[in-house]
Amino acid sequence: QVQLVESGGGLVQAGGSLRLSCAASGRTFSNYAMGWFRQAPGKEREFVAAISWSGRSTYYTDSVKGRFTISRDNAKNTVYLQMNSLKPEDTAVYYCATHQTRWGTKLAGMGEYDYWGQGTQVTVSS
Repeated sequence: QVQLVESGGGLVQAGGSLRLSCAASGRTFSNYAMGWFRQAPGKEREFVAAISWSGRSTYYTDSVKGRFTISRDNAKNTVYLQMNSLKPEDTAVYYCATHQTRWGTKLAGMGEYDYWGQGTQVTVSS
C-alpha cells in the first residue's frame, strides 16, 4: 500500500520561507515522477510543481516560478518543496502526489497522479 506523508507546513509571515517534505513508502519511489498541488479555501486544487523520477527535470506553475523549488532524494524516498518569498495568496493545504509515469507532458492534471497524501497546511500572514 502506497503512503505519502507531508510535513513542514505552518504559519509564516509574508516574505518568509518554508520547506515541505513528503515521505513515500510502499512503492519504488525512484520509478515515478512526483508532484505538489495546493488547495485554498473555496478553490479547486491546483498544480504547483512536478519533478521527474531522476530529479533532473522540473516543472512549475507560473505563479511560483522563481520562488519555489521542488527536489527529491530517492535514497530517502522523499520529495521536497522549498518555498521562498511567500505571499498571502500561497495560503493553502499542500498535497504531494505520485505521477503515473517517470515523466511526461501531462504534469499539471490531477488525473495523472494516482496516490495522494493527506496534506499539510501553509498559512502566510500579511
